[in-house]
Amino acid sequence: MAIDDAPPITGTAAEPVAGSPAAERGSLLRNRSWQAFWVAETLAAVAEQSADIAYPLLVLSTTGSAAYAGAVGSAQLLATGVLSVVGGTLADRFDRRRMLMLCNSVRAVLLGAFCWMIAVGTVPIAVTFAVALLSAACFGITMPTQMALIKQLVRPSQLTEATAQNQIRWFGAITAGPPVGGWLFGLARALPFVSSAVAFVVSNLLLMLVKVPPAEKRAATSAGRGTMEGFRYLFRHPVLRPLMISITLSNMAFNTTGIFLAVIATAKDRGASDGFTGITLALAGAGGLLGSLVAGGVIRRTPPSLVFMVGYGIGPIAAMALAVVPGVAPLGVIIACVFVRGPIISALFLTYAAKLVPDDIQGRVLGAIVFTSMVASPIGVLAVGAIFETGGSFWVFVMVAVVAALGTLPTFTRGVRTLRPLDEITS
Repeated sequence: MAIDDAPPITGTAAEPVAGSPAAERGSLLRNRSWQAFWVAETLAAVAEQSADIAYPLLVLSTTGSAAYAGAVGSAQLLATGVLSVVGGTLADRFDRRRMLMLCNSVRAVLLGAFCWMIAVGTVPIAVTFAVALLSAACFGITMPTQMALIKQLVRPSQLTEATAQNQIRWFGAITAGPPVGGWLFGLARALPFVSSAVAFVVSNLLLMLVKVPPAEKRAATSAGRGTMEGFRYLFRHPVLRPLMISITLSNMAFNTTGIFLAVIATAKDRGASDGFTGITLALAGAGGLLGSLVAGGVIRRTPPSLVFMVGYGIGPIAAMALAVVPGVAPLGVIIACVFVRGPIISALFLTYAAKLVPDDIQGRVLGAIVFTSMVASPIGVLAVGAIFETGGSFWVFVMVAVVAALGTLPTFTRGVRTLRPLDEITS
């Protein structure tokens, strides 16, 4: 389908119904349902990240195999991506809050049983894989579900602020979860899983306080057609399509696993200690948290087309700097600069998606977004390892620069260059 045939950049949904929780609140701080939802999902995200780092640590400690430990992480990434498509479809057909609570309950019971198995004896690696995959599957289902629920809890005029605040939750969990999980694992193998199970239970208690306005009944569709509708809408839209291409290529170049692997290998080649390498990675990761804190202000004050064009333009420049800069610590500073843009771009893109996509297919489109954004990341991770083995760090970062440069090209399309400000689009 030609670009001109894609859905227009307008919206038709009205303000929340009078008397609904979203309509009764004058600000996000006074919106109790939103704040309860945000805290609940923050706890769930930290719990997920804590457990995710503990699975490969458990495999490594019981088998001594780094290959098996890496396989756990790859399998989780794949399960999350695939199940996000299913989760998007379910989010358009069922109560979204109840879906989040169901997934939390499944993970709490699963991790509780897993803790008991660890306590009574050595856990077979197949069981660890199964628990990690099932937990990742629940995570994949919740990702588009919780993003779709945001639109039901806040006013259309608050979508940008709410989405930016959601980025703080996500990047804060990425920053805090792995260190917490690693520290707890060092105290006792079962502790990260126990704490995650408790966090999921508390998250459910908070979700019980969330009041969701009644949604219009969604049309029933066949399973195949309903699932693919999100992909069809996404790839026909003149704004969402090019931006999705940029996001996918950027994630391939700068996904956290791949770029951290490149830094670790480079640091080892340059004789840095494990402790210094860890500090470098923490410095790099802090960039994402900083970006999430300033995302709302940047989006309000900067033309959207400029955010996307400059944001993606930073990628190839930073990658070439990584290729030539000496030492180890500067790598962390440069990557932190790249990671700052992540939550800003994500918040802006997801706000446009929330405003442009009709609510009856919101979940499926978000599921397609999550899946598409993740699908190329394993390729990037594999490429980093293979190129480092044959050519060293210089050619790894050159590869990253080339992929990142390709990711900037879609931002020069007419649909992105002429983006209307968010406040001119009714959702």
